[in-house]
Amino acid sequence: MNTKTLIVIGGGAAGFFCAINAARYNKNLKIIIVEKTNKLLSKVKVSGGGRCNVTHDCYEINELIKHYPRGNNFLKKAFHWFNTTHTLEWFKAEGIELKKEEDGRMFPKTNSSQTIIDCLLHLANYYNIEILLSSDVIKINKLNDLFTLQLANNKVLNCNFLCIATGGYSKALQFKWLEDIGHTIEKPVPSLFTFNIPNNTITTLMGISVEYATIKIIGTKFQYSGPLLITHWGISGPAVLKLSAFAAQELNLKNYQFKIQINWLKDWTEQSLREDWNSFREQYSSNKIYNKNPFQLPNRLWQFILQQSSIKEDAQWANLLSKQQNCLIKNLTAMDLEVNGKTTFKEEFVTCGGIKLNEIDVNTMQSKIIPHLFFAGEVLNVDGITGGFNFQNAWTTGFIAAKGIAES
Repeated sequence: MNTKTLIVIGGGAAGFFCAINAARYNKNLKIIIVEKTNKLLSKVKVSGGGRCNVTHDCYEINELIKHYPRGNNFLKKAFHWFNTTHTLEWFKAEGIELKKEEDGRMFPKTNSSQTIIDCLLHLANYYNIEILLSSDVIKINKLNDLFTLQLANNKVLNCNFLCIATGGYSKALQFKWLEDIGHTIEKPVPSLFTFNIPNNTITTLMGISVEYATIKIIGTKFQYSGPLLITHWGISGPAVLKLSAFAAQELNLKNYQFKIQINWLKDWTEQSLREDWNSFREQYSSNKIYNKNPFQLPNRLWQFILQQSSIKEDAQWANLLSKQQNCLIKNLTAMDLEVNGKTTFKEEFVTCGGIKLNEIDVNTMQSKIIPHLFFAGEVLNVDGITGGFNFQNAWTTGFIAAKGIAES
């Protein structure tokens, strides 16, 4: 049998997973991973603070897809082929047990991303997968059944099958080499970022976290609840990051200048707090309001909200003026803040945008436009929120592409 060649462009999670599984399913394939930089699996290395957030403890497909702002309908079909359960089984077969944390994130029991890196590098070596570093593909041509890849160093590579797993790009221009071969790009914009709130005294509370808050982007349908962290530049934490992902395209159109409302309380809305307010006044009537915080908010945050409501330090619950009371209720459940700018969240650089999904066969990850061309990972217009969901997309699409290639 004639040996066929598969080239995978991209030495990240999706690229390695595609190459390894293609080699496992078809022993006659010659496989080459081509990586633009001089590093392999760099996102795997830094993910989860160096522990690698492999996936998330979510097994029902209909629940799993809710964590993907874009591409969820596409993934609903893809996850039937390879999902969280398959990910755990795959790594377990390689001797790697995953553990879950309280928030659902799953890490190797070793708490080290090197465990995942060593596993993937070992398997690549076992299957004789060739790896080319510092090899930037600048152009792809196809003649009959053969792809020709032109590299920036003037080297030329040929292959029968090609899988593009380069990860997401931050600029539309970076997709041009893929547009040149006939694919359509959904404009990339940043996802997973924190909100900058300059010139606001709330930043003096940096380091304070609230276990549960609800953030709403005024004038839109977007809101999210969860832990929130105040930073020296604004606000961060899971609630902010997830909100930024779902609202990524709209916030880009607003040039990251918009207004938000924060409800600092888990158990009350503005209306329900107004209804319950008299019971608080009666219960704590003789107490100084600065000393009696019935909402379990961090003390510095409670005092800040009181200051923002023009309430003095010696004020008692029973003596609150109607105007102060209304202002306090508003600031507790619907505090208005102006956001001006964003900050990328640590190493979790993610973009939405990429190859349009209607041009991809979800059952094989093969291009509907160019036979034997496959895609995997964030180069597709799929992105997830924090918590292991982007890696699950990488494992899923990489596996499906591998199987599609091997069976071709």
